Amino acid sequence: MTLSRPVAAATALFATLALAACSSSTDTAEETEAATSGGAESATDFEGDGAASGSFPVTIEHAYGETVIESAPERVASVAWGNHEAALALGVVPVGMASASWGDDDGDGVLPWVAETLQELGAETPVLFDETEGIDFEGVADTNPDLILAAYSGLTQEDYDTLSQIAPVVAFPETAWATTWQETLLVNGAALGLQAEAEELVTQLEAEQAELVSGYPSLAGQRTIFSYYDPTNLSTLGFYTLLDPRAAYLTEIGLSPAPVVETASEGSTEFWAAYTTEEIEQYEDVQVIVTYGDDTTIGAWQGDPLISRIPAVADGAVAVLTDNTPIAAAANPSPLSIGSTWGNDYIALVAEAAEQAS
Repeated sequence: MTLSRPVAAATALFATLALAACSSSTDTAEETEAATSGGAESATDFEGDGAASGSFPVTIEHAYGETVIESAPERVASVAWGNHEAALALGVVPVGMASASWGDDDGDGVLPWVAETLQELGAETPVLFDETEGIDFEGVADTNPDLILAAYSGLTQEDYDTLSQIAPVVAFPETAWATTWQETLLVNGAALGLQAEAEELVTQLEAEQAELVSGYPSLAGQRTIFSYYDPTNLSTLGFYTLLDPRAAYLTEIGLSPAPVVETASEGSTEFWAAYTTEEIEQYEDVQVIVTYGDDTTIGAWQGDPLISRIPAVADGAVAVLTDNTPIAAAANPSPLSIGSTWGNDYIALVAEAAEQAS
């Protein structure tokens, strides 16, 4: 089996996706302002002043230093997961972007909500970079970009240095794969000269999401884990820590991290934690589980003498995301998946599971 992106992350016990913590738009904007500056101007100068958008030069501070964008980019490329969605959400069509290798419904390398947005913008599909073996440096260079977006990524120093020979690069702020969807919008938006628009969009999306979630009272406060199911090994059960976007997003839509998640996340730089099922008492407070799997997952767990003792399993309060589907991809929030059919279906699926919790 070719390891899908989330599956590979779980199997290797490290995460490829991350979201440090649920942040309000205000908090996120303040944090982002500290990481961006518009030359002599700070990002604050963009706030509340749409006309300030487009002010250059812009300086983006990130894990590998700082990148100065001297003038408005005209040929934007993006690498890694979701950065092109930030650009598209702000109306900027990249000249090239990463091909979707997981969660793609029709095999065209484009997630459905991205395809919808391209259609709405009247744009052709950009050049798709094949990242199955890492960053497609040659492909990126061939698009002749003047800016490369990677605010949400796992770029190594070597990746960053190589890409920087092609064009200015916006790397992740601090921790690989630990950029929230809000930060992804704000940092990439600042680089595009669209900081004010990005802030407005974050506020809008959070409001729309809050309204949607209010229709699912079953979600409120339920203690949860986001797990990965390995049908060949029921001797351990793991979960994503709050550094991972999937776990953190559950909090964002109203659930609470189970105590075991909070404990494992505190002060940790790991995206994945696991216990043997001999330590099943670690999960005694878990009311809802979200996991990748199939239609045999709940039955397999309920048939296991140890895992079946978890309240969520006993109640059937388990949201199973069929692997490599758009709804599974929507579990990792993005500027375009939030509010999409698939993003909304994901929340409804989790709420349906939560209704089963005792």
